[in-house]
Amino acid sequence: MNQPTKPDLNERLYQYLAEDEDARVCKDIPDAACNEQPKAFVLHLWSLTLTKLGDSLVSARLVLPWMLSVVGAPAFFISMLVPLRESLSLLPQLFVAQRMREKPVRKWFWVVGSVGQGIALVMIATGFLLLSEQLTWQLSATGFGWWVIGWLFIFSLARGICSVASKDVLGKTISKTRRGRLTGLAASTAGMLTLATALVIIFAPEVAGSYVLFVFLLLGAALLWFVAAFTYACIPEVAGATEGGGNAITEALKSLALLWQDKQFGSFVATRALLVSSAFSIPYIVVLIQRQTEGVLTGLGGMLLASGLAGMLAGRFWGKWSDSASNHVMAAAAFLASAVMALTLLLDVTVQNWLGSVVVGGGLIFLAAVAHHGARVGRKTYLIDMASQENRAQYTAVSNTVIGVLLLLGMLLGVLDQFLGTYAVLGLLIVVGVIAGVRALTLPNVTD
Repeated sequence: MNQPTKPDLNERLYQYLAEDEDARVCKDIPDAACNEQPKAFVLHLWSLTLTKLGDSLVSARLVLPWMLSVVGAPAFFISMLVPLRESLSLLPQLFVAQRMREKPVRKWFWVVGSVGQGIALVMIATGFLLLSEQLTWQLSATGFGWWVIGWLFIFSLARGICSVASKDVLGKTISKTRRGRLTGLAASTAGMLTLATALVIIFAPEVAGSYVLFVFLLLGAALLWFVAAFTYACIPEVAGATEGGGNAITEALKSLALLWQDKQFGSFVATRALLVSSAFSIPYIVVLIQRQTEGVLTGLGGMLLASGLAGMLAGRFWGKWSDSASNHVMAAAAFLASAVMALTLLLDVTVQNWLGSVVVGGGLIFLAAVAHHGARVGRKTYLIDMASQENRAQYTAVSNTVIGVLLLLGMLLGVLDQFLGTYAVLGLLIVVGVIAGVRALTLPNVTD
């Protein structure tokens, strides 16, 4: 009499992490991918964890500005970091997706993109060597700023390739009702790692101005992306459809027509565009808090600490909820973000000094980060579940291209802030967030 086969390590990890103990769920993935799902789940999780840790080590919102400030680079370089990092990761994706659709196996695009990001970080770290006064030819602080921006350009383009490929491969290898869990687990893990990074910065402030620290951060992050590339290459991906390829520019322009030809997709993109209010709001909330504090709470370590706690505690919650109703997650995140903005304004108008307290100020930053995590997890899961194997890369690229343009336009909020003040910016973002929440509730459930 044959004994039942004992589950291997991947199977046991999958059963625990995906909470899939009774029967393997295989919805909307090829039959050939079903048996390999446990292995794919674990490898996806490792890859996402490694790259998210890398993101925390070289954050364009926190670490890179800190680095440029220490070097003495002009302030306008710092203002360029986030718009370039975010928009350049999104804008080229429409053209990359067309090339990707010609290939039956797409994971190699992610591998190449991951290696490209690692190389860019190594080159940024090399820039510190060029600052040495012992060299005949050396970089000035301004030259170092351009060096960082140039390699950030390469880093962001490589990241855009990974973004299109990851959603496509995830949709081919991981079942519906399990994708949100995977994304949420990665967010929670990244939160814990960000928390650890924050504690190091907080308790070791004497290294804050050390070039050596930045070199270790950059090279450490590069190593993580190289290891992630190797891990991702091991994902068991089955060949997919290759229809729809062609001239990249022609096909890209045709793809944009999906925005008005596919009403469900167009509604999702409009909702996702409004959801960026959760991301735009955080710096302005921090501005109001910083006016009432000496900066201990909202310094680099404090910001990472609040963000890390939010990701660690909220990631899995949002992920599990997304597997049953990702549109409701987007709505909840949008309403929460608007509520946090409104509460911040109310406190600033009535009891300004409260914002300077650890409990109130830290709580607002924490809740804003929770809302932002929810918006990200919800919209990623919704897009992957809404799309099919044939159009997932195309949907991802069109959506990301639109958001990339919007992120560039988001720099106009700085103009609004300059002329009308922070209250006007947050007031506008509150209205946008409420509209996003209402629209999200009208989207159909795509989990079933």
